[in-house]
Amino acid sequence: MAYAITQTCCNDASCVSVCPVNCIHPTPDEPEFGTTDTLYIDPRACIDCGACADACPVDAVFPVDRLRGPDTVFGDLNRDWFRDHPNDHAWGAPSFPRSLPAEVGALRIAVVGTGPSAGYTAQELLRGTSAEITMIDRLPVTGGLLRHGVAPDHQSTKRIAESFASVFHDPRLRMHLNVEIGTDLTHQELAAHHHAVVYAVGAAADRRLGIPGEDLPGSLPATAFVGWYNAEPTVPADAVELTAERVVVVGNGNVAVDVARILLTDPDRLAATDIADHALAALRRSRVREVVLLARRGPGQAAWSRAEFLALRRLPGVEVVVADHPEVRAAIEAAAEAGAERGAEAGSGTASGAALLAGLPLVPHDGDAAPGPGRRIVLRFLSAPVELSGEGRVEALTVERTAPGADGRVEGTGVRDVLRAGLVVRSIGHRGVPLPGLPFDERTGTVAHRAGRVVEPATGRPLPGTYVVGWAKRGPSGGIGANRACARETVGALLDDATARALPVPEAGCGDFERLVRKRRPDAVGLRELRAVDRAERERGEAEGRPRVKLATVAELLAAGLRR
Repeated sequence: MAYAITQTCCNDASCVSVCPVNCIHPTPDEPEFGTTDTLYIDPRACIDCGACADACPVDAVFPVDRLRGPDTVFGDLNRDWFRDHPNDHAWGAPSFPRSLPAEVGALRIAVVGTGPSAGYTAQELLRGTSAEITMIDRLPVTGGLLRHGVAPDHQSTKRIAESFASVFHDPRLRMHLNVEIGTDLTHQELAAHHHAVVYAVGAAADRRLGIPGEDLPGSLPATAFVGWYNAEPTVPADAVELTAERVVVVGNGNVAVDVARILLTDPDRLAATDIADHALAALRRSRVREVVLLARRGPGQAAWSRAEFLALRRLPGVEVVVADHPEVRAAIEAAAEAGAERGAEAGSGTASGAALLAGLPLVPHDGDAAPGPGRRIVLRFLSAPVELSGEGRVEALTVERTAPGADGRVEGTGVRDVLRAGLVVRSIGHRGVPLPGLPFDERTGTVAHRAGRVVEPATGRPLPGTYVVGWAKRGPSGGIGANRACARETVGALLDDATARALPVPEAGCGDFERLVRKRRPDAVGLRELRAVDRAERERGEAEGRPRVKLATVAELLAAGLRR
């Protein structure tokens, strides 16, 4: 019986490299890699060896005959992908780990950030070179979006952190947490103590709607909401108020789906996860009964993944409906007919976002009235936010109905509706922020670079020894696993420069940098303190039958670290 890849796939291709028959696709060398929701196993070629399941860092691979309940659909999804993407499983040219000539000597490399892109970067460097690594993070705990961005009911996805644990504990790696570059230390000071600096700082800001009332209390970016339920230390415990019956989430990507799902999931189910204590308590008191996912375009342009949306449709005790609209109805019917002609289940293969809606109730939606009984998620397409209003805090969102235009864009129709809501979460994407001392591309919201080398935008000239990786490099696209290939490219550029003797020679030694950090940031956190925090959170979790209970403030994290 063949194996199948399921919902929690992280796309880092660990399984690809161990498959003896090359039946897992798309591979990192294929065009579809990084654009598909998951990787797929061809059941016709799979020899049932189980190597992929052993290698998977997030436990996403299972024998098809062991899939149960909602997961049985993934057997079809894997099979149907290869129907739409035929592949002869021919082997490509072999690739080998990079190495440096012995005469280059040991490099000292700083990596700013401790999220997935930073972890993959350090992993590449430690495996392929004799480099000494310095990792720096502004927070007193590691993980980045792996800790503070992945939804708490996706615990298996978070297991990829275990693959980074050996990296963080490598004797050639030093860690300085609770240290911010640009505030505590400058880029120039960091560069003066290392041959190279790699920035893996993500995209910390959110995109704005640009409408009146956006800054009213009760209007939040998804970054704040997600940080709130994940115990991100910079997000206050009282940042979210759940006293209204309706919440509007502007956006239709995976993060929007996460927000909707967490808002309406039975808190007793979340109590077995690592959700923040303050968020769990608020959800137990919550009055929210309806979540509206608002999209200015039609269902064919929905950005959520098939796996995430199929999981949303099966949320216990929650009805998922589509706000009726002639254009939406027509799109769903057309997609369903196309799927029937291919003999595919709606949502399988290359089905569009519209096909995923087949079978859902199409209902009139009066957002000016109180929500009906029960809990439900309303998918409202072709509606653009126009204005937020309320006395002192958000009470309503005015939307304008839109219609598809001739050029594929949507156009306003002039018809407006009011949605009564006490909380509006905008989930329309992340955006990078400028880093002191580095060139920044305002148009893309990324650090200006070429293949990972930071460059001067006007001249294209590389900044010696300065590199970027992850969302700060390519923008907020791609999941956790996409950072692996991204890190390999950046590390490749760094090693090319080292081989060409193009890296600057550090002006000071490792000990000098340690003393500088202690001087500028006496409460900096190292590996010993990080281990103490990890033990404290796991011990608290064990007492409550949870994987861990997160410490939610900088003060709590520092106090736990000092009790080592």
